[in-house]
Amino acid sequence: MAKIFEWIIYLFSFSMIRYFSIAGLAYLLVYKVFTKKLAGNKIQAKHAKKADFAREIIHSINASLWMVFVAIPFFIPPINQYTQQYANISDYGVVYLVFSVIASLVIHDTYFYWMHRLLHHPLLFKHTHLLHHKSTNPSPWTSYAFHTFEAITEGMILPILLFVLPMHSVGISLFIVSGFIINVYGHLGYEIMPKWFRRSVLFEVFNTSVHHNLHHSKFKGNYGLYLRIWDRLMKTEHPQYVATFDKVQEQRFGKSKQDISEAVMISE
Repeated sequence: MAKIFEWIIYLFSFSMIRYFSIAGLAYLLVYKVFTKKLAGNKIQAKHAKKADFAREIIHSINASLWMVFVAIPFFIPPINQYTQQYANISDYGVVYLVFSVIASLVIHDTYFYWMHRLLHHPLLFKHTHLLHHKSTNPSPWTSYAFHTFEAITEGMILPILLFVLPMHSVGISLFIVSGFIINVYGHLGYEIMPKWFRRSVLFEVFNTSVHHNLHHSKFKGNYGLYLRIWDRLMKTEHPQYVATFDKVQEQRFGKSKQDISEAVMISE
């Protein structure tokens, strides 16, 4: 019992440090230090209120605790011996370690997409996921602001990964931290992708802050977490996404020569 309590303290402390350091730093830089400089990056004109931040932080702490409870049984005996966790990086090598992190993010994206769509079912939405959607104008603090049921379903991705993919503790930590950084970016409320991103193949594959922000403001479409792939395959991407992204980028950079040329060609 003492061992379980130690794991609860360790994992919850790690989760809180991750949440307040990453979400807190993003909030400090974007909402306090560089607010004026990033005015053109803001996706929605309105501003979230302090009461929204407080609500999001409280629910994020609760959700983090429940995700810890979900994970703990799979890190201690007897269940951990049935997972594919391994102790020495040399067993699989550094290249595999990197691959395992990338693969875990891809698997998570698939899991999240279908879980997210399920939470939007009318029978579940108003009792669970609606709490997260109270943040119609999300901020970094929104990232883990989940209902208890959603926190449990979110947390189940880690046990799934531990059973289907050999993972070292370093790989697990990198997955958890990198996934949360991307999550914070998705809820940032500001678009920070560079100008060249729009014209690259990366735009066709990866989500942006605008992508997830639309989901919060419109409530439908854009269910993916890291990638656009499932939304595009299942035709659930919001039809205004590309236009909205371009509008925000125009706020930031103005119209490019290519955009002006295209507009002239259309008018002719």
